[in-house]
Amino acid sequence: MSEHRVRVTQDSGSRWRRRAGEYQTLAEALAAAEPGDTVTVRPGVFRENVLLDKAVTLLPAEGPGTVRIDPPAGVPLTVTAAATVRDLVIEGFNSSAAAVRIEGPEADATLIGCRVDTHSAVGVEVADQAEARLTGCTVSNPSGLGLRLRGGATARFEECEITEAGQAGLAVLEGATARLNRCRLHHTVGAGVLLTDPGTLAELTGCELYEIKGSGVQAEARAVGRLTDCSVHRVTGNGLTLDTEAELHLVDCRLHELPENAADLRDRATLTLERSTVRAFGRGALSVWDTGTSATATSCVIEDSTGDYPAIWVSDGARLALTDCTLHNLPDALFVLDRDSRATVADTSFSEIRSSAVSVSSGASVALERCKVRSAGTGLWFRDHGSGGLLTDCEISDVATGVIVTKGADPVLRDCVVRGSTEAAVYVSAQGRGSFEDCRAVQGKGFGFHVIDGCRTALTRCRAEQNGRAGFEFAEPGPVVEACTSDDVAAASTAPARSAAAPAPAENVPGPRTAQLTSSPALVAPPQIAPIPDCRPADEALAELDALIGLATVKQEVRTLIDLISVGRRRRQAGLKAPSLRRHLVFTGSPGTGKTTVARLYGEILASLGVLQRGHLVEVARVDLVGEHIGSTAIRTQAAFDQARGGVLFIDEAYTLAPEDGARDFGREAIDTLVKLMEDHRDEVVVIVAGYTAEMERFLSSNPGVSSRFSRTIAFPDYTDAELLAIARTQAVEHEYQLAEATEQALLGHFATLHRGPSFGNGRTARQVFETMIERHAMRVAQLPDPSTEDLQLLVPADLPLPRG
Repeated sequence: MSEHRVRVTQDSGSRWRRRAGEYQTLAEALAAAEPGDTVTVRPGVFRENVLLDKAVTLLPAEGPGTVRIDPPAGVPLTVTAAATVRDLVIEGFNSSAAAVRIEGPEADATLIGCRVDTHSAVGVEVADQAEARLTGCTVSNPSGLGLRLRGGATARFEECEITEAGQAGLAVLEGATARLNRCRLHHTVGAGVLLTDPGTLAELTGCELYEIKGSGVQAEARAVGRLTDCSVHRVTGNGLTLDTEAELHLVDCRLHELPENAADLRDRATLTLERSTVRAFGRGALSVWDTGTSATATSCVIEDSTGDYPAIWVSDGARLALTDCTLHNLPDALFVLDRDSRATVADTSFSEIRSSAVSVSSGASVALERCKVRSAGTGLWFRDHGSGGLLTDCEISDVATGVIVTKGADPVLRDCVVRGSTEAAVYVSAQGRGSFEDCRAVQGKGFGFHVIDGCRTALTRCRAEQNGRAGFEFAEPGPVVEACTSDDVAAASTAPARSAAAPAPAENVPGPRTAQLTSSPALVAPPQIAPIPDCRPADEALAELDALIGLATVKQEVRTLIDLISVGRRRRQAGLKAPSLRRHLVFTGSPGTGKTTVARLYGEILASLGVLQRGHLVEVARVDLVGEHIGSTAIRTQAAFDQARGGVLFIDEAYTLAPEDGARDFGREAIDTLVKLMEDHRDEVVVIVAGYTAEMERFLSSNPGVSSRFSRTIAFPDYTDAELLAIARTQAVEHEYQLAEATEQALLGHFATLHRGPSFGNGRTARQVFETMIERHAMRVAQLPDPSTEDLQLLVPADLPLPRG
């Protein structure tokens, strides 16, 4: 039958032995072929079990899809040598075998453009230390696995599609290795990718896993998986399931539209996420269980939960680390519970959290550093005995209650601020403790620090300002207070914290008892709260201004203003006319040139001279002033202006309020509102607008009243190389390091090579360079067996950042 005829074409090296021939069956042709030969097949269906045990190439004579291999039983295609197969269709119905089997240490198969459309136990199997490369292939197997690698085999898949698998799309086990690039795995059952056994590795790049009845990726028994630029979505189970010491590492990946957990980890498994996005999940984003289990996320976004569960759940002794992450639009963000469970979170933001941003219970602990919580029911809730942790330099704003401590919990908070709470900034009850050091409660509608039930909470150098009710409210003796201040305490004397009954705070926390502090003889003296001290003398603030590196023209401009104001006051005191001065300023210049620092000092100096009541600085940007609908911008702008009354309103990047193409932009409403407020309250607030020079010129021309109210512009020049070196030198002294003379010269040269475009960081760049030097110094000194004190302090040229290529 001519349609089954095949041809063997000899390679150039064997032409002297024989001529090309034609054969009736594939078996005959392959038997005649020698290594290096090509077997071309005319269109047709071959009911043969094909064995490639030589280094031959098998391909159709008339293009893809014209040749089908479909034997009545057995394995349709077996490869045990370095053979190549192109554009064939492999079928077969065998519930106990694979449609394509590549096996043995001599196998090095290449499949290009093939379609495996079968009902078999496995679509393609690579086993027993074999190697395989599949490019542009499609595998469909409703009766079993799509691909299976085992027995130390290695396979690479390029632009392949695995679909309609009755079991996992890809199974890698027994120490095999799979590498997939730009592949699609979909409509499979059990898992998109299944990894198991020690030594097993799968690397996926640019792949998509979707429409899976089960988990997107399931890893267990110490298997390892690495995914880069991959998507996992529309699965019925977890996006990722990890168990028994498995490891998964995801970079630049997307997990979304998941009805269960985006990732579920148990039994000492490890998950690492970098620059990845997790959204639209029904249960949790990360569910981390068991001692030894850990999850780490860096520069990731977790948002838009579709369920009512905490986005991140850490329990039973598990560990979590978040760095530079964003958690947004969630019912609860982070729950940490059970003894030895711990979460470490740095430089991470929580926003639009419907209930608690962070909840700690059952003896768990957290460490938060430089984190921000905005728009949440509760910022942090430490619920019971043994629960605690350390919060450093965190900001909590626009919440019902900032921090709740109850039932024996004992966290430590340092240098934290709660702003704009509706119930209380800090609420402690029911034998809760807690230590608050250098913390602030500002601009709340309720209490600042509210402690009831005689809780022994320690408050050290804490400060309450602009709260709707008492800054410090203690229902009974108990709190230990040291050097705390509040703006609702008269300056003439130091007063005890006010006692009064209060409404129950949000989150169904037990309400305060109605007993008054004076209702029975006090065993502990009422804690004393002092008034907020007056601002420091102008000479001190001016000395700090003079100590700033560089900025000679800026210092001169500020001193001129101060001199004019000071002499004007004395002229009025002498009964003479004083010049009418415009105190509002425009600061122009690049980022990192000290504009905010100078604005703060300017406010302090004006307060010391009696021009401003308090001299505090309120820093805002476009996002703080401009609303999303008509009318909301005026409300936001009014609120920011009210916060700054008695001080300085500093608007960074003010030009963004007047974009060039913003004819209908709400930013202009902010400008109009601001101009009117400046006129109505001209003696209450000093407004400073800041930004790039050219952009600020456009801003000043955006409203007829703007330029008239900002009659003085102070330009902040970029730092010179020598000034950047001086900043680095100051940083070294502050942190107890030393710069060798050669290091200073190298630093000077380094600064000279930096590109000074619009985004150049100036002083910020100098500080970043110094921080990098500290890191490189630590790496270098850590290798020394017994470093001396000089070794621990001295920074050498080798510690400088490596030049960018």
